[in-house]
Amino acid sequence: MKKLSLIDSAFLMLESRETPMHVGGFNLFTLPEGVNEQEFLHGLAANMRTAEVLQPPFGDKLKVGRLGMLGPLYWEPDTSLDLEYHIRHSALPKPGRFRELFALVSRLHGTLLDRNRPLWEMHLIEGLQDRQFAVYSKFHHAAIDGVRSIHLTQSMYSEDPNQRILHSPLSMAARDRYVEALQIAPPADEQLRNVAERLKATFDTSANLLGAVRQYAGAWMGRGGPLVVPWMDVPKSTINTKVDGARRFVAQSWPFARIRAVGKALDGTFNDAVLAMCAGALRTFLQNHGELPAHSLKSMVPVSLRKPGDLDSSNAVGAISADLATNIKDPIQRFRAIKASMEAGKAMFQDMTPDEASLFLQLLQLPGLLLIPLGLGDRFPPYSTVISNVPGPRQPMYWNGARLEGIYPASIVTEGIALNITLVTYDQQVDFGIMACRRTLPQVQRFIDYLEESLVELEEAAGIRSPEAAKPAKARPAKVKAAARAKAKARVPVKVQPKIRSAAAKRKTGAGAKPKTKPPGDSAARVKSTAKATAKVKTKAKAKAKPKAKPKAGTRSRR
Repeated sequence: MKKLSLIDSAFLMLESRETPMHVGGFNLFTLPEGVNEQEFLHGLAANMRTAEVLQPPFGDKLKVGRLGMLGPLYWEPDTSLDLEYHIRHSALPKPGRFRELFALVSRLHGTLLDRNRPLWEMHLIEGLQDRQFAVYSKFHHAAIDGVRSIHLTQSMYSEDPNQRILHSPLSMAARDRYVEALQIAPPADEQLRNVAERLKATFDTSANLLGAVRQYAGAWMGRGGPLVVPWMDVPKSTINTKVDGARRFVAQSWPFARIRAVGKALDGTFNDAVLAMCAGALRTFLQNHGELPAHSLKSMVPVSLRKPGDLDSSNAVGAISADLATNIKDPIQRFRAIKASMEAGKAMFQDMTPDEASLFLQLLQLPGLLLIPLGLGDRFPPYSTVISNVPGPRQPMYWNGARLEGIYPASIVTEGIALNITLVTYDQQVDFGIMACRRTLPQVQRFIDYLEESLVELEEAAGIRSPEAAKPAKARPAKVKAAARAKAKARVPVKVQPKIRSAAAKRKTGAGAKPKTKPPGDSAARVKSTAKATAKVKTKAKAKAKPKAKPKAGTRSRR
């Protein structure tokens, strides 16, 4: 048995029907040439169910002691594992658009995992257009974090499109193959050779933690400069409300080079550019709802504390508080404020080891462990939202010849934080997954458009006109066309619509259809030509509208 850490246990203790604590997402694939979709997917499902020895966490279930959730918790092997329950096969209703896929993912992500079984599910989803299929998976956050999920993904798939993996991707054989390919070095702790080094490490831990506590206290007293800490000046907004169990999910991809170019042009990092892109979208969203607060929104930015070669820790993650500078109109100044905030947050942890940082962050999260069970999470939120960047594989991946097109993460919505933005860098793209409370943010799909507008704003401010910047966002899971549709609706069409025409005639000839855009130019000849056409149509309509002769007496009118 393996004992759960305090962080792992906290995800279980804080879970409720309104706040499921699992993470996951869907992977999008394109079928290999010439295969039958149903036969191929049935083969994948059958192959996954052949595993005899499963890699963690697929074969482990939760063990609770006499004290229940307040006592120690453990993972133990499930001796009656039913893979038919965990691996499921679904099909989308035609026409199998991403709208239907998002609706299915939203519904699946809003249901709790069964704690009497291993805390995971996988759904193979067929019926998408363009010979694509998806695999939605979810794991309890007590068993897995974002980085470990990427390790699992890479252990299940291959970089070779021609490779056919005979063993189950859930098996220990898949894990051993992945570990061998990584050529993992021994952990740093095993390299401590004597007692003197261990004592020095203990002393350094005390000094580093004390220094971090001093910086934290200084930030609360107004002496932290750009350093932001949880619960400090977090404004109230639509995002920071109570949530229910229903979820709304949308996703989109952008070119990695396009976002990275913004960071470089403004002397920042890729992560700074992502935060600035999200900050601009949040600012637009709140402005459109008339709720932009005077104080800036704050974001939790998770950072990995996982040691090199660590594939087994359930959660090895910390967090930095970032000022999103949503109260600053100028995108360049907003970017600089975000960058300064992130640099200050990183500086607080730069002298800490992963163990020290984990301990310090657990201390910071203690107020939340008390507020959420008391139902006060929405009144005193530690952050406005969560923006997480998970590094994924930087090369194309394949599953028995099916190309992995995108990795779209779906994360957690908690009490007081009704919006979560998580992204994965995969191959040459950045895959965004946006999860929201359905009741609080029912129109979260518009956020995709706001992200694109924010990125364009940053590019224009930075003076970027590269070919990548000119390309629209990849239209895999969602098309960024709302802005164009809004402009088309705002234009006044020329009405050439006779009153007396049948619906069939309208469909056949196109008469009465409103043009999507204005004709180019406003010359007098064009206006005169349009008027003549209108007069001809009206004349024909009047002729057709002439009343028929009344039937003679003693005869019936045939209808």
